[in-house]
Parts: sequence; structure tokens; C-alpha cells
Amino acid sequence: MNPNDHSYPTPEDLISWRAEEDPVRFISEKLKVKEMGPADHIRTKHEVKEFVESGRRNAAEDLLKRAQARRELAQSATIRQYQQQGRSISSE
Repeated sequence: MNPNDHSYPTPEDLISWRAEEDPVRFISEKLKVKEMGPADHIRTKHEVKEFVESGRRNAAEDLLKRAQARRELAQSATIRQYQQQGRSISSE
């Protein structure tokens, strides 16, 4: 997380978004869970639900860190997959 990047949610954002009509869906969209792998997507949505129920700031901080790490992991896996495909095509 880049502290100067204001597009990524803060713990305060998550806490305020608990008041939304469907906070689990709203927060999940803001955390871009669809950019994660399927298992991480589901895991993060469960964590969002737990956070919404608790409302604890430290839970919000942990959720943000894990969501960011999962998105980065999915992105690096995608990049590796494309690189491997490129190597196999060029070696044919």
C-alpha cells in the first residue's frame, strides 16, 4: 500500500462504510476482491463480513493488509503465467 495513494481505502474508510446498505458487498468491491484468485476472493469476503460484524479498527487494518497481499499475489501469478506462455510459444 502506498501511503500517498488515496484511491486505496483506509481503516477509517472501512469503518465508515459499515453504514452502507450492503456493507459486505460495498467493501468487497472497494477492496477489488474480483482481482484475486477464487479462494482468496471467498476468504476475503468472509473476512469482510467478520469485520462488518465487529467494527474493530485493528480488524480493518489487518483486512486491508491481507487484501492487498492477495491481489498482488494474484497479479504476480498472472504475470508468471503469461511469461511461461510466451516462452513456450517462442520455443516452438
